[in-house]
Amino acid sequence: MSDILLQLLPHIVSSLIYAVMGAHFWHTRWRESDRPLVTLQMQGWERGVLFGALVVQGFGLYQGLFSAGGMRFSFSFAMSLMLWLAVLIYWLESFHSRMDGLQPMVLPLAALGALAPAVFPQLRVIAHAGAWGFQLHFLTAMLAYSLFTLSALHAIFMGFAERKLHQRAITKSLTSLPPILTMEALLFRMITVAFLLLTVALLSGVMFSEAIFGKAMVLDHKTLFAFASWAIFAALLVGRRIYGWRGRIALRWTLAGFLVLLLAYMGSRFVAEVLLHRF
Repeated sequence: MSDILLQLLPHIVSSLIYAVMGAHFWHTRWRESDRPLVTLQMQGWERGVLFGALVVQGFGLYQGLFSAGGMRFSFSFAMSLMLWLAVLIYWLESFHSRMDGLQPMVLPLAALGALAPAVFPQLRVIAHAGAWGFQLHFLTAMLAYSLFTLSALHAIFMGFAERKLHQRAITKSLTSLPPILTMEALLFRMITVAFLLLTVALLSGVMFSEAIFGKAMVLDHKTLFAFASWAIFAALLVGRRIYGWRGRIALRWTLAGFLVLLLAYMGSRFVAEVLLHRF
């Protein structure tokens, strides 16, 4: 029992840190008060605490995925790893742009993601994990998932900010957010990188499927959803380039592509592992 608790402890601790810091950022950046609307930059100790949570969660993920020899994986670890990478990328971006106003929505999701392996600790062994083709496919796919997750969150933030601006409602939460143009530039920068990573993930899956798994790629629902998401984001980037898509049109395409991509793996694994108990 003690070994199990030690394995679950990093996930629980990092989840608590994310939750506490999410409440802290909401209280200091979003909560309305009688004080003047003054922008509060992210403090050094706040970055340090978030970095500590990333280290603790990263240790728990590494221990769960690789400590038993080989590689193991599951729906809960996929969600946790995806949000861990998202927070890491987000934390790095905070050194270049003012991102502290976005933390009250990001960190509660990170807390849930970090806690997922403690709630659903079952893992399944991944065959062929040592093949470099599989490693390329896995790494690019997870990075793409993480960046698209951040892109979807940014789309929600931008929609929230634009609605407040149209209503002429200047609130503390709105003043704490980066400028709309900054958020839009960051959104399409992340979508472009994530699209390239997803392209590599899909191509590597097609090219190395027979070499790794001994059979050609199967057009199952996971593959179809992944290619459908790729097509949606490709259309978004083309529309942005040729027709100058922005605002609500870009946000809707971003959310649509993310939801389809989410169904490609996370949805199928959730149904298989959590609802049907198939590992």
